Amino acid sequence: MVPVNDQPLFGRVVLVSGPEALLAERAVERLTSQALAERPAASVTKAEGGDLDAGGLAEVTGGSLFAEESVVVITAISDLDPGLFDAVLAFAQSPSDDLALILVHPGGNKGKGLLDKLKKAKVATVDCPSIKAWELPGFAVNEARLLGGRLDKAVADRLVEALGADVRAVAGAIRQLLADADDRVITEAAVRRYFAGRADVTSFTVADHVMAGRRDEALGALRWALETGVATVLVTSALANALRSQGKYTDLASARLRDGDLARELGVPPFKVKEIVARSRDWTPRGLASALQLVAQADAAVKGQSADAAFALESLVIGVTGLRGRRPDSGMGR
Repeated sequence: MVPVNDQPLFGRVVLVSGPEALLAERAVERLTSQALAERPAASVTKAEGGDLDAGGLAEVTGGSLFAEESVVVITAISDLDPGLFDAVLAFAQSPSDDLALILVHPGGNKGKGLLDKLKKAKVATVDCPSIKAWELPGFAVNEARLLGGRLDKAVADRLVEALGADVRAVAGAIRQLLADADDRVITEAAVRRYFAGRADVTSFTVADHVMAGRRDEALGALRWALETGVATVLVTSALANALRSQGKYTDLASARLRDGDLARELGVPPFKVKEIVARSRDWTPRGLASALQLVAQADAAVKGQSADAAFALESLVIGVTGLRGRRPDSGMGR
């Protein structure tokens, strides 16, 4: 497939493809605006792939009673009836000069047959890949810049730590913070003020205390997190992710990768790498494996197998912190 360039959109088919929904929505908005700038009188029609049959496809792509020129957006083409694939491909191979057709695929294998055909037809494409956890601080900095503001890397790290790996939440928070910043600069104080309940004590904070062996701090953070409405499943999820990242580093430690490369391999924000490296001295492979077993048991408990989810999580914190540390001559190994 080929990237979108500055050519007119009418008389073309453009594919917006990838799992990052926020990026896909923005791409569709941008392409629709570009098409309307070319043909201001054009109509705009949106349809879901799963709602279309042969007649519906012909109707949405055939213009309207009020405008001969039309911009058509078909979302979730992964849900299109396979019997319509050839008709869509025909538009790609011989597009109408009065039609700007935007196709949206959410990624994945569903509807891959159509994607393969569009690829062979060399349809212009906007890629919307998932934004990984280690990429989120950079995304936040760029998002602020695009909105005419400024966000330092350290503050972006703090914001991502507060909100977790939720691209839409991070983007929304940046808009909110910039709207209330007189100088269009997002500060750490502002992040703490707006997200105090989340930035100071979250499931990630509990996990950090556990991984560092700070049992009392972890228990205190856990109780406060639960009191402020943090879902119990988020605690087990955060701790499982922390343990898996630590385990991945154990396998990569001898590779001598740079921090940026390590962040990509581990799937964590760059600021987490130093913490993981420092903690590697205190976690053995067997200790990590045993800790993950405790997490699995606690996860089942908080999802309904225990009448007291808070007690299950407190037991988890105590159990996992007890597994941290080297075991001299215990056979547990490094």
